[in-house]
Amino acid sequence: MSDGEKNENEENVKKKTDFRRKKKPTTKRKRRSRSPSKSEAVVDIEDIMFSIDNVQTIRASLLDWYDRSRRDLPWRSLDKGEPETRAYGVWVSEIMLQQTRVQTVVQFYNRWMLKWPTVQHLSRASLEEVNEMWAGLGYYRRARFLFEGAKMIVKEGGRFPKTVSSLRKIPGIGEYTAGAIASIAFGEVVPVVDGNVIRVIARLKAISGNPKDPKLIKQVWKAAAQLVDLSRPGDFNQALMELGATLCTPTNPSCSTCPVFDHCEALSISKRDSSVLVTDYPAKGIKTKQRHDYSAVCVVEILESQGTSELGQSSRFLLVKRPDEGLLAGLWEFPSVSLDGEADSSTRRESIDSLLSKNFGLEPKKNFEIVNREDVGDFIHVFTHIRLKIYVEHLVLCLKG
Repeated sequence: MSDGEKNENEENVKKKTDFRRKKKPTTKRKRRSRSPSKSEAVVDIEDIMFSIDNVQTIRASLLDWYDRSRRDLPWRSLDKGEPETRAYGVWVSEIMLQQTRVQTVVQFYNRWMLKWPTVQHLSRASLEEVNEMWAGLGYYRRARFLFEGAKMIVKEGGRFPKTVSSLRKIPGIGEYTAGAIASIAFGEVVPVVDGNVIRVIARLKAISGNPKDPKLIKQVWKAAAQLVDLSRPGDFNQALMELGATLCTPTNPSCSTCPVFDHCEALSISKRDSSVLVTDYPAKGIKTKQRHDYSAVCVVEILESQGTSELGQSSRFLLVKRPDEGLLAGLWEFPSVSLDGEADSSTRRESIDSLLSKNFGLEPKKNFEIVNREDVGDFIHVFTHIRLKIYVEHLVLCLKG
């Protein structure tokens, strides 16, 4: 996450930023004693900070709950281990948990740590091995960052960085991951803010702003920094995230069992005003509309001899490595070409033939005998921001003469 943001001018800095659902900002005024309407049931961003008494009780309540109720996750079993081993485990788990559910990550994490238990072991692997181990998690760029980061750490002496500032120098480690590693493994008193933490703090302070708004995120980081426990920063950060993941969930929060329910302004407002729900905080972000893309993929099989009796026997397949940047960077795939939209078989084949001729010098009708060519079918692959429809054909060739 990034909190880099510049105020437009000095006058705006002095003005009070307000995350209320209204068109015009208002001057600061005392809260009304009556139950607020839904549009009023929020606090100004300047009011996001906690009182000293609240900080102390929230810390104690959260840590007590975490000690009793935390989930048994494999990366937490390293709690009493050597700090650098623990740092490596936290790093791997946090990168895997980006865009992936905990239940899925557990099995991948266990296999990964069994194969590469330390950063030194990972540094000696190949990118192909790493990608193979990552298969099924998606977002392969994450795997590449782990691989490149391990090589960088070993190259610079093999000691794991211990502070947020030094961790940020490793490829793929942002403010969130750096804070998690530094606080959990090395005890640095720094906050950690992810979607769960934003939701918890937004409800504690009844902030109805867009959770993706950079201004709101920046203030949540400040509030989280105020809350983090001085003696157990790693446990507190995990407790705050655990609360958002298990009790203070987006749609069905378990307010009655929440360890800090008596500090929750969203809950207090909802009890006074039936038109307001705890789940109104924070506001629902506007989803980005997915782009629809189309692609033709050709599985090119080249027979080694004309006498081959069965397809797939004594043959080779053509694979292409994707660019090192962008979607699916550095991965291998069958030759593919982008299409302008839905396309019939004839149009797709013309595009594929042009690609094979231009990029590989393969001209099926001139240099090769076409043994078989057929459309296999199509399928949809959904990325975060792209809905990709892929048409697949199988082309079997044999060199003439």
